[in-house]
Amino acid sequence: MNQRIDSTAASALCVGLNATILGIGLSRFAYTPLIPALSEQGWFIPALASYLGAANLIGYLIGAFTAHQLSEWLGAKRTILIAMGLVAASFLLCASPAAFGWFAFWRFVAGMAGAILMVVGPSLALQYTDARNRPIIATMIFMGIGLGILLSASLMPYLLSLGLSITWLALGGLSLCAAALGGLGLNRLPAHTVPHTTDTAPSRSSLPSAVWLIVIAYGFDAAGFIPHTIFWVDYLTRELTIGRDAALMQWAILGSGAMLGPVIAGRLVKFGGWQRALISAYLLKTLAIVIPVASHSLLWLSLSSFLVGAMIPGIVSLTSGYLAEIVGIQRHKHVWGLATAGFAVVQAVSGMAMSAFYDQAGSYAPLFPLAAGFMAIGMLAIGFSRHVSTVPHDATKPDLANQNPAIQNLEKQDLANPGNAQLQPTQPFTKRRSTKRQSTRPTTPQTMEDQ
Repeated sequence: MNQRIDSTAASALCVGLNATILGIGLSRFAYTPLIPALSEQGWFIPALASYLGAANLIGYLIGAFTAHQLSEWLGAKRTILIAMGLVAASFLLCASPAAFGWFAFWRFVAGMAGAILMVVGPSLALQYTDARNRPIIATMIFMGIGLGILLSASLMPYLLSLGLSITWLALGGLSLCAAALGGLGLNRLPAHTVPHTTDTAPSRSSLPSAVWLIVIAYGFDAAGFIPHTIFWVDYLTRELTIGRDAALMQWAILGSGAMLGPVIAGRLVKFGGWQRALISAYLLKTLAIVIPVASHSLLWLSLSSFLVGAMIPGIVSLTSGYLAEIVGIQRHKHVWGLATAGFAVVQAVSGMAMSAFYDQAGSYAPLFPLAAGFMAIGMLAIGFSRHVSTVPHDATKPDLANQNPAIQNLEKQDLANPGNAQLQPTQPFTKRRSTKRQSTRPTTPQTMEDQ
């Protein structure tokens, strides 16, 4: 990964990185260390502070379902800019004590805008990245999740000492800086996307079976990481009574892990491929989530924070990459939006359910083994995905009985390479060979709708 990144790829990275910084790193995870402070300083009781986190998850759900169509309507660049502005506004407009409904609305807006950024930002960045730079760009984009966590966690002890209002304003300022950098990257992108050398079946065709298993597994991941990403700081502060500063340090450790997660994911892919790397990530996260059940020592809690933090963006980048490998770059935004929507559904339901459980039981402790069980189920789904088809059902050959053996052999090669699955099986053999050679030539660049 020591190759040079050209100017277009660098601009695409700037867009994707700031989209993930704002999409989850700040809009979602910067709120987690605020939960105990909101109750301590009398803004909301603990249960209502937790429900504000759940409101963010519901917004993420709505954003995930609307992101693809919204970007087709407004254009990807304009959609990204609007979403970035909404994330910044969600912090700035909560800088003074107000009614629960006001805060719930802006936490909802932050979640919705964050989901839009997570769907549209990385997909746009990959469309502007050539094949040579795509592996490193796809990895580095999701480092923004950890960078957002680390920035907020590092500043949080000092900001909270100045008061909650200053903290909200500072987070809004950070969001504005990230939005400005993202806008600069968008402005420097060329008028056309990078031409691609491969294509897949039409976007309206049915999806491969493996895609649905990946989406299901990604949903279980959404349920699995709720305790660490919403309740972790509050759990450490009030239930384990390690102190707010020590709990914020654990959040910073989680952010440090999140910074390195995509790098670890890239190494796992290099040594085992996308599918095995994803299984390994699920296994590591399952073990990390269950650590607080076994031990409350600071060393083990730190290990749990680091590994969960690393696997949050690690699983995101591996899931995105695995889907891109199966369906291709052109269909990536559609399929990645589908996976994000499934993630958001489970995340919202499980977030509300776990908040309600805490409201009734008064303890977060039982949520950790439950979350680990969800991760284990997701790991099994990923493992089973290697045994099912990675080719859409309608891309398979309709009738091999009427074809000669040479064409049958070529069709078997097509099934092994989904990018060639759209070739017509009824063409003569010589015609098919010509078509197969032509399919490796660059296609005409597509003009972005928002140019």
